[in-house]
Amino acid sequence: MINRGCSVATLLATLLPALTASADLKLHGLFTDNGILQRDRKVAVCGTTDEAGPVTVSFAGQSVTANPVAEHCPTCEAVLGNKPRAWRAELAPLAASAEGRDLVVTQGEQTVKRTNVVVGDVWLCGGQSNMQWEVHQCAGAKEALETADNARIRLFTVARGGSPEKRSDVSGVWAEAKPDTVRTFSAVGYYFGRDLQAAIDVPVGLISSNVGGTTAERWMSKQAFEDSRELAGMKTPQGRNDLYNAMIAPLATFGVRGAIWYQGESNADRPHHYRHVLASVVKSWRETFGQGDFPFFIVELAPYTKIVAEPVDQEWAVVRESMQWVASNMPAVDTVSITDVGDEKDIHPPRKVPVGERLARAARAWAYGEKIVPAGPEFDAVALDAGRAVVSFRNVGSGLEARDGDLKGFMVAGDDRQFHPATAMIDGSKVIVTCDAVPNPKSVRYGWANFPVVNLWNKDGVPASTFRTDDWPVIKQYDE
Repeated sequence: MINRGCSVATLLATLLPALTASADLKLHGLFTDNGILQRDRKVAVCGTTDEAGPVTVSFAGQSVTANPVAEHCPTCEAVLGNKPRAWRAELAPLAASAEGRDLVVTQGEQTVKRTNVVVGDVWLCGGQSNMQWEVHQCAGAKEALETADNARIRLFTVARGGSPEKRSDVSGVWAEAKPDTVRTFSAVGYYFGRDLQAAIDVPVGLISSNVGGTTAERWMSKQAFEDSRELAGMKTPQGRNDLYNAMIAPLATFGVRGAIWYQGESNADRPHHYRHVLASVVKSWRETFGQGDFPFFIVELAPYTKIVAEPVDQEWAVVRESMQWVASNMPAVDTVSITDVGDEKDIHPPRKVPVGERLARAARAWAYGEKIVPAGPEFDAVALDAGRAVVSFRNVGSGLEARDGDLKGFMVAGDDRQFHPATAMIDGSKVIVTCDAVPNPKSVRYGWANFPVVNLWNKDGVPASTFRTDDWPVIKQYDE
């Protein structure tokens, strides 16, 4: 029961000790026990304090000092009569190290220590529910958890929720990869990190920042939205910027090696326009971290909804094309195909291991320079000649192959733009496509459906991306 006789003075007297105590020397929420720092670049260690004296940060033989700067906080001024002060100290670039060391911050008689901190590469895992989907929810969870014991993999999940204004801090804790911590972590993120860490042999940190059922507009900064001519005046049913404000902006001072992205389902109502939205997300994140064009790898949507036998023009095919458009028009961006892991009835396909593996493959090739084929076959060019279409590909690797029988999923159209199922045959590093109903083909499409039934792979074990060779108007292109 509320004591209505309690005065404001009594209430403040009750609250002041707790408020004062909470205003001590603090580290940003990304600096916790079992954490990881990004190697080979300056490391900005930051936080807040209620004192004016210098703050000293010590780690790995380095010791640097910063002077706190007052921030404006009307609430704190009114209740406490003072202003919290922000501080930021930069450590010189650190070499990768799996040795768990102490990060120590001191100010006067106050000391804050974070233990078991390693140095390696940090990757941001963003998107909606298929990135959020946890290991225990996916196929192969039992086997994955039985082997999930690797102190060189560190996991951090950003608390989910949006904000109308930019935030400067996050809540969460870093944890070593063990069965209990891996169980509820992003499956795609974990499988990506597991394969990457084994390949590069340095510690890998994974920041899971994702929310199911969200549009990409919510993951970009307000500035990026306003700077984009293509997005000017656009409205979205879910609003915009709030998840960026709460779950991306606060990570800005923390160094990352790159990002992986699995999203697009919630933008399928505007599939062609999605290319501009996604490009703005990439631009926004890169500007936020201030590290230039860091690697950004995108998962093409898995097959979903009822399989349609006849040639169609469907939204998810256009979403995949929009992702490929971003990769073709922005540096250090690539996509990975997962045409083999779909489910007609489940928008969350349970097989996440191949998704993580292919993201790791792309990162190993593009971000780390490993001499492997980075992805599956991707459309490169088409030659239309003598009643047939000859399609050339990138990422052929050791050669092309058809999995489980003859090639499937190819369609051709002539001048009337009416598509028909086609016969396709592999000829070295090319595919020859013909159709009796189309004696003079003008366009080839492959897997152009929500649920593509396709089987073109390279012999390096990765499926081809879906594509079209024409630039004809597609579904909802002008209704956005």
